[in-house]
Amino acid sequence: MTGAKSLRVAVVGLGYFSRFHLASWQAIERTCLVGVTDIDDQRARRTAELYRTGVFPHLDALLERTQPDLLDIVTPPSSHAEVIRAAIGRVGTIICQKPFCQSAGEAKAVARAAREAGCTLIVHENFRFQPWYRAIKQLLNDDRIGRVYQAHFRLRPGDGQGDDAYLERQPSFQKMQRFLLHETGVHFVDLFRWMFGDVDAVYCDLRRLNPAIAGEDAGVLILEHRNGIRSIFDGNRLSDHIAENRRQTMGEMIIEGEAGTIRLDGQGRVFLREHGSNIEASCPVDTGYEGFGGGCVEALNRHVVEHILDDAPIENDAESYLPVVALDEAAYRSNEQGMRIVMGDGKHV
Repeated sequence: MTGAKSLRVAVVGLGYFSRFHLASWQAIERTCLVGVTDIDDQRARRTAELYRTGVFPHLDALLERTQPDLLDIVTPPSSHAEVIRAAIGRVGTIICQKPFCQSAGEAKAVARAAREAGCTLIVHENFRFQPWYRAIKQLLNDDRIGRVYQAHFRLRPGDGQGDDAYLERQPSFQKMQRFLLHETGVHFVDLFRWMFGDVDAVYCDLRRLNPAIAGEDAGVLILEHRNGIRSIFDGNRLSDHIAENRRQTMGEMIIEGEAGTIRLDGQGRVFLREHGSNIEASCPVDTGYEGFGGGCVEALNRHVVEHILDDAPIENDAESYLPVVALDEAAYRSNEQGMRIVMGDGKHV
């Protein structure tokens, strides 16, 4: 599909993170926000007034009366399958927030249902759209550090201390039985697969440091990639790192290779150092959009619009995202069993 068509966009789910979705739809020239709905009627009305769009009492009314081209689901994982199934056949493209569904089986079932109905289902996995990671991926594609040995991300947002941890912004975090990895670390599972390819085996060791929350808030995840690269997610939500805004990158990354090293700092700056040198060169990072994570929400949504209207290739379709869900579940099995998990009897995910 090409031309000047304006996509009609509807949004379901108006919690904390929806503000970034809504702002992005207003910023994207070829979209029109036609309506919103939420289980909290007052919140829905306030949001509709703020963004000057229609408000509807439930999903059926939203879909029936707005007939959107695209439905953006920003609800909790427990509702994903139900909302997706209700929208299949009534809207051509669906974007669904992560964590995607409640299990690998549920995610696989809705992805298959969407494909069979001819509906494009996309997971809103936005970290790979953060501008510093697009810059790093280009460096890797250009073979700037040669053969990659390993990558290490240290998650240190510093927001997890005390009885009131997360309550101001996202209070549901306190009650999540699976928190650090399922809610946050899954971003890096997707990111590492995107950068380094399929994963053969997983090892995970998780712990809870803040007794005020239900789930884990610290731990280490090791992914063994098919090509021999090892990627490490090292998370601790209680500790912090050097940054003006500690939620910008939420931590720091280093990627080590035969010919050099790539480093990401807490300001979103990317540096390249050649092997044997003590001098780092600053690499360009395109920070064209505003908002969370260097504008990654808008960047992802623009990517979807370009797919629909310009037939551009798409990333993060639901079926290609299923291995991330499987790896998330395997990591928790590894933690529970205290052992390395080989994925699918040699099948790569």
